Amino acid sequence: MGTENLPRTIEMVEHDGGALAARIVDQRVLPRSLGYRNLTTCGDMVEAIKTLALRGAPAIGIGGAAALALYAANESTAADGTALLNELEDVAKFVASARPTAVNLSWGVKRALGVARSAGSRGVSAADVLDELAADVRAMIAEDEAANRAIGAHGAALLGRDCRILTHCNAGSLATAFYGTALGVVYAASEQGKVAMVYADETRPVGQGSRLTAWELGQAGVPCTLICDNMAASIMAAGKVDAVVVGADRICANGDTANKIGTYGLAVLAKHHGVPFYIAAPTSTVDAVLSAGSQIPIEQRDATEVASFVPDGVCVFNPAFDVTPANLITAIVTERGVFEPESITQALG
Repeated sequence: MGTENLPRTIEMVEHDGGALAARIVDQRVLPRSLGYRNLTTCGDMVEAIKTLALRGAPAIGIGGAAALALYAANESTAADGTALLNELEDVAKFVASARPTAVNLSWGVKRALGVARSAGSRGVSAADVLDELAADVRAMIAEDEAANRAIGAHGAALLGRDCRILTHCNAGSLATAFYGTALGVVYAASEQGKVAMVYADETRPVGQGSRLTAWELGQAGVPCTLICDNMAASIMAAGKVDAVVVGADRICANGDTANKIGTYGLAVLAKHHGVPFYIAAPTSTVDAVLSAGSQIPIEQRDATEVASFVPDGVCVFNPAFDVTPANLITAIVTERGVFEPESITQALG
């Protein structure tokens, strides 16, 4: 067993007589079944991102770029590249607003828009703009896998033999095109025989750890123990955790990092118990424009994710992410190497 048993999260395919489609793993139905959806419109992609059918910062970055390609392929009536570009400028704003915290979404949209602008400036046809958009999405998919494998190699070098790793949410293959960021580190270390156990937080309220991470690790044959979020302190106190490895949705210039709600608490626990706390993320997650975590927009999710029934007069607070200060992070692992949090902008070259 190994990562070859994991599905490709997002691919560009032909659908219904040659129409362009984005084929995604529908993560809402895991772990009970492995299901796929073919998305053919920009609206389909935005709905998939908002409802978490497609999730994970790197994956939704690719999805954002794919949304523009799908619009160009299946919705636009523009006769030339300039007219199509004008339409895509508005489409890009719509797509980028689907989820505010993960900077990869706007990064992917901006990259696709840049491709369209470059093609449009050459006076090419709408069909040529589409071809270039689709080709670049496929390039992004390949680049993402390569980056994840590099992250895995750099991160595995930080871990010792018989390592016991705690992770939160899902920063695995399902959160990327393939292989994963935090779980990319796990997979690379496992291939080197270093992993004794992975503790997967269930990750309330949506359960990305219990539904997705545990499923992935099982598919790949990596030893895994699923725990409730509130058990992390106990297993750290018992000396059962050698490292915490998590992903990221946005990293500020000073190293402050937004990730799934509950990550900040884990970082505090790790600091108290002397356990190294690593962030694993591609450089596309670094937002050098924001100087500190207080500037990161935090997505507020629907109350029904927390409880299906809420008594009258009771409010529900459901932020999807929290911010971990740089001083609680041991190191940030990227495809370009390992960096101290305060030096993360050096990874941008």
